[in-house]
Amino acid sequence: MNLGGMMGRGGRGRTIYIDDGKTRTERKATLLRLTRYVLRNYKVSFLVVAMCILVTSVTTLASTLFTRTLIDQYIVPLTQADNPEYASLAQTLFKLGLILLLGVICSYAHSRIMINVSQGTMLRLRKALFSHMEQLPVKYFDTHVHGDIMSTYTNDVDTLRQMIGQSLPQAFNSVITLVVTFTSMVVLSVPLTLVSLLMAVVMMVVTGRLSRRSRTHFKAQQQSMAGLNGYVEEMLTGQRVVKVFCHEQQAIERFEQLNELFRTSATKANKIANVVMPVNGNLGNLSYVLIAVVGAWMALSGGISIGGMHCTITLGTIVSFLTLNKNFCQPISHVSQQINSIIAALAGAERVFALLDEEPEQDSGTVTLIQPSSSDGPYWQWQEENGQRRRVEGGVELEEVDFGYIKEKQVLFNICLQARPGQKIAFVGGTGAGKTTITNLINRFYDIQHGRILYDGIGVDRICKSHLRRSLGMVLQDTHLFTGSVMDNIRYGRLDASDQECIEAAKLVGADDFIRRLADGYQTQLNSDGGNLSQGERQLLNIARAAVADPPVLILDEATSSIDTRTEILVGQGMDSLMKGRTTFVIAHRLSTVRGADLIVVLEQGHIIEQGTHQELMDLKGKYFQLFTGNGL
Repeated sequence: MNLGGMMGRGGRGRTIYIDDGKTRTERKATLLRLTRYVLRNYKVSFLVVAMCILVTSVTTLASTLFTRTLIDQYIVPLTQADNPEYASLAQTLFKLGLILLLGVICSYAHSRIMINVSQGTMLRLRKALFSHMEQLPVKYFDTHVHGDIMSTYTNDVDTLRQMIGQSLPQAFNSVITLVVTFTSMVVLSVPLTLVSLLMAVVMMVVTGRLSRRSRTHFKAQQQSMAGLNGYVEEMLTGQRVVKVFCHEQQAIERFEQLNELFRTSATKANKIANVVMPVNGNLGNLSYVLIAVVGAWMALSGGISIGGMHCTITLGTIVSFLTLNKNFCQPISHVSQQINSIIAALAGAERVFALLDEEPEQDSGTVTLIQPSSSDGPYWQWQEENGQRRRVEGGVELEEVDFGYIKEKQVLFNICLQARPGQKIAFVGGTGAGKTTITNLINRFYDIQHGRILYDGIGVDRICKSHLRRSLGMVLQDTHLFTGSVMDNIRYGRLDASDQECIEAAKLVGADDFIRRLADGYQTQLNSDGGNLSQGERQLLNIARAAVADPPVLILDEATSSIDTRTEILVGQGMDSLMKGRTTFVIAHRLSTVRGADLIVVLEQGHIIEQGTHQELMDLKGKYFQLFTGNGL
């Protein structure tokens, strides 16, 4: 079942398919895994809950069985006595009251404990999800709709909360009630128990068939909900684009399609699920009537013989058995009702565990990075496996690098490039030529299929990824600011940076002037990705964030594309100071910004077709010359 291909990050489409091929064994495995996850931290709590449920069931049974005693031993004798004595009855009622009070206390206790268990489990589960998500490679986020991931945190986790806090305790309570009630029914009357069992089998068969039909629709409901959330998240982030192109109506129409898809799947799931309770309720009423008829016939006829055993019945037994029969049918109805919640929760659990089972980013690097400090000196240093240290120079070399995001489609071919320490390397070329891909490989967001990438002569695969990326300051074309103050956003580049260091970084890139003009200066609060700032101001903060990190190598991916010409001139001076002494990779469409680069690399369809200085490439009169003169620069 195709729920539609929604566009995700970077324009990638994702079609969601309903996998209805889960076997019963796989569903049991999911339930078992969830149970283990819960019990890992709450074994004692579940033991106490089980005891409370058992006590509650026994106290409920005691009140039911007391009906027989009340009628046969008290009401009937008292109605026949000349001078009835009620003291014994009052004493018995008082004892029953104490028993029922104990049941109320246990019921309250188990409800409170399960609230703590369910909320505590959700706390740990969300923490596990987020911690694991932060360890996933960039590839995962490039290939998954972000709203779909958000739905896992919200909708799917919430279905688990309902199951853990309500469905599972109710199901366990129902099972305990069934066992205790059935035992009492056998003791009271075997013939009436057989009638009850016959109706119970009918109820379970009906429940099983209806549940099997609804299972598929519950899975579709969870998937379509994720699709709807993904589209809403996408529209929220792309609202400016929607309004620029006047696509509000198209967005509404697409939303209505997804909303209708969700309504359809939810309706199909719930219209079957909602039939289960009424059907079982009526079957329970039918069972009640049959018990009354058979019991009355047995009482009037003096009993019946089964297997040579004569079975008689009293009026008190019939009344008690009728109550027991209702207690016996209700748990079956409750279980059938909870089965639907459990099925929906299992569909959510499969998605939660699917995220938890995603392969985290692997890191076999052993070379670490030591940041400048008073004890280690003013320079970054590499510390190799043998403990030896050497200064970080910033030289980067690519040797015959081949790469493809998927094996079937190669996007880089035999890339050979050498960036000496302190050089400014510029990548130019059309869209899709491979410029950003090269910087992604230097960062090890993706691993190459062939060749080598060396950083100061060390293979980047030998360097711990976190240390490698810490040494590479990146300014991306897409700006992103976090909720917090301007100061906090600049400090994001290096969390231990002082306020003064952040201010110096802002001055360096020309951001200090506009920051001081804000309402609260550096303490101005930003939200909605810095929506109260201009695009150029947001980019200046991103550049300041890279400056405060003080990395040996800079990667500027269209870093000044969102800045007007006047601001670009202002920033240029700060950028020159920032790049001084650092190896810098620049991706730019404005060729005027790369004229001063030490090496300009021209890419086309994943191949390096030209490289050299600006003047060398102009003299060559090749592709770069065409791009430069074609832009009129």
